[in-house]
Amino acid sequence: MSDNRTPERLAVAKTYKLYIGGSFPRSESGRVYPVHDRQGAFLANAAHASRKDVRDAVAAARKAFGGWSGATAYNRGQVLFRIAEVMEGRREQFAAEISAAEGLSRKQSRSTVDDAVDRMVWYAGWTDKISMVLGAANPVAGPYFSFSVPEPTGVVGVLAPPDSSLLGLISVVAPVIAAGNTCVVVASADQPLPAVTFAEVLATSDVPGGVVNVLTGQAAELAPWLAAHADVNALDPTGAPEELRAELAKTAADTVKRVLPVRGEPDWTREPGLQRLRAFTEVKTVWHPVGT
Repeated sequence: MSDNRTPERLAVAKTYKLYIGGSFPRSESGRVYPVHDRQGAFLANAAHASRKDVRDAVAAARKAFGGWSGATAYNRGQVLFRIAEVMEGRREQFAAEISAAEGLSRKQSRSTVDDAVDRMVWYAGWTDKISMVLGAANPVAGPYFSFSVPEPTGVVGVLAPPDSSLLGLISVVAPVIAAGNTCVVVASADQPLPAVTFAEVLATSDVPGGVVNVLTGQAAELAPWLAAHADVNALDPTGAPEELRAELAKTAADTVKRVLPVRGEPDWTREPGLQRLRAFTEVKTVWHPVGT
């Protein structure tokens, strides 16, 4: 008698790559590490970025900076809104990944995804208002005009929060790019899959390659290389281990980087305010004679 039972299907084990310069390369090191859910079940393999990957990501961010910072604020707002649109289309995928990563119920995860999409829309609305709020027409004594104008800092190294895999990630990346900077993001090591999916969103949105580069791996390993890199202009150490932050600030001082002051991990559900927009802008003051 023949056995007509259908054999059990084996799921495809995924190995996710990095996101650098608009492409998805493997880590130069060839290393990967397993990602598990809160119950210890295997989910996928993630690339373990190396020092060479950090250098490649910084080079891609620097190459993209001129075009992104030179785009109109209105255009940057459109791009950020497009990111939110594509995230909305992947709502169920994000919710499933957050449930596995953070141990939340599906209802809680969907709410978190909604908050992340709303956060991106919030920053999209700020792109063409930064100059008005952070800039000024200065009163001067004499026949001159004096204007203070905020400009993007440059390439920003961002260490994403370890325990808020999507909402925290959006909350640290969106203000950086809304202000006209480009960035290299080190995702949460234990919860990298929402960041990987976010990279896929970026690749299918209108974001120019290199504006956001996403690395997976250990923040404690990758952060010192970002802090020391001479072509990185600022550092957000939110996702760095507490004991490492002072050393990162000291290393960053050698190349005169801006370092965002961080104490603990913020409540990502609260309205973010302008701190991160202000932190990654430089104010240029221009004088001009009246009547010329």
